[in-house]
Amino acid sequence: MEPFAFNIGIDWGSEEHAVCVQNGSGTVIREWRIAHSGEGHQQLLNWVLKLSEGDPSRVAVALEVPRGSLVEMFIEKGIAVFFLNPKQLDRFRDRHTVAGAKDDRRDAFVLADALRTDLDKFTRCRLDHPLIVRLREITRAEEEVEKEFRRTANQLWHQLWRFYPQLLSLSHAVDEAWIWALWELYPTPEQASAARPGRVKKILYDHRIRRVSAEEVCAAIKAPALPVAPGVTEAASSHVELLVPRLRLLADQQKTCKRKIEALLDQLTHDTRDGPNVNVAVLRTLPGVGTKNGAVLLSEAAQLLADRDLETLRAKAGIAPVTRQSGKSRTVTMRHACDGPLRNAMYHIARIAVQQDQVCSNYYWVHRESGQKHGRALRSLADRQLRVLFAMLATGTPYQPRSPISNAT
Repeated sequence: MEPFAFNIGIDWGSEEHAVCVQNGSGTVIREWRIAHSGEGHQQLLNWVLKLSEGDPSRVAVALEVPRGSLVEMFIEKGIAVFFLNPKQLDRFRDRHTVAGAKDDRRDAFVLADALRTDLDKFTRCRLDHPLIVRLREITRAEEEVEKEFRRTANQLWHQLWRFYPQLLSLSHAVDEAWIWALWELYPTPEQASAARPGRVKKILYDHRIRRVSAEEVCAAIKAPALPVAPGVTEAASSHVELLVPRLRLLADQQKTCKRKIEALLDQLTHDTRDGPNVNVAVLRTLPGVGTKNGAVLLSEAAQLLADRDLETLRAKAGIAPVTRQSGKSRTVTMRHACDGPLRNAMYHIARIAVQQDQVCSNYYWVHRESGQKHGRALRSLADRQLRVLFAMLATGTPYQPRSPISNAT
């Protein structure tokens, strides 16, 4: 890639951003700060367009973030935008000071200077397809809702453990709606002593619970209660009264997120003309790629899939190991610097593929028998799954299981 006439480093901040502009020889033309506002961004864009003299391709911008309003604004005007991992920026900073000094102005300067001297170390930003942007946001929102749901369910479990362990014998995670309805019907052990199978049977019917009968539920909640100090039952019940509505809301939000993800995936699957440069229909045939895992893989790695950049995707997903070698010492460890949601998605893709596909199961057990632990064997399988996926995308061919014998190693 040809060097740019002007290199701009921007240190991103919450209220304002530090900007440094260098020419092709490294001379600083201007340093200043802009407010994180529509007016501030527009002023910066106008100045940069004036600097480019009608040719935006002469200007390059470097940041530490791959997306955001500034990134989108520059790309839409034809200006090249690159991003750099903050850890790499820290190493580039050592070129200019060994004292460990750090401030926003210096970081903007280091970004601009590194872009001039080491352009190949940066990753170029591109705008994702609008559907991919929506899919990424809703998958991340679903993850947040799921964490909050689990956290609230754990709080409910703890409160019931204090005074009402009889309910815990029916649902150890207390994350089922019928348990909440049962508690509302009999909120204390004292009231549960008057439980009748007829009322319990309606709750089981409404929530389609068949693993226990109404008589078994009544027997469980009528078990002797814990001896607690005066006021404990009332206090814990008041706390539970606040937790149950939150759990219901979070459960509804989880269902909403799932419906939206399925709708977006279906739209991407059939939008072959204007969709992203990834055959979503082919991707979804890979063993282990269900709705949730497929959505995360597609949204977090859309550009890498479109560019067929396997090695970068392996590193971003935490699959590629980290090798450290010096003299006779050599260690190979798991990669921790990666995209968390993408790592989790690849883990579950491999885990489910072992259950769904005989070839994947054979591959997993070959590595287990060679001495690898469960996690390492799944990462090996996930690595194979990515290679298979890239071959599928290259030819546009859905996954077709072959003979387990020929794929056992």
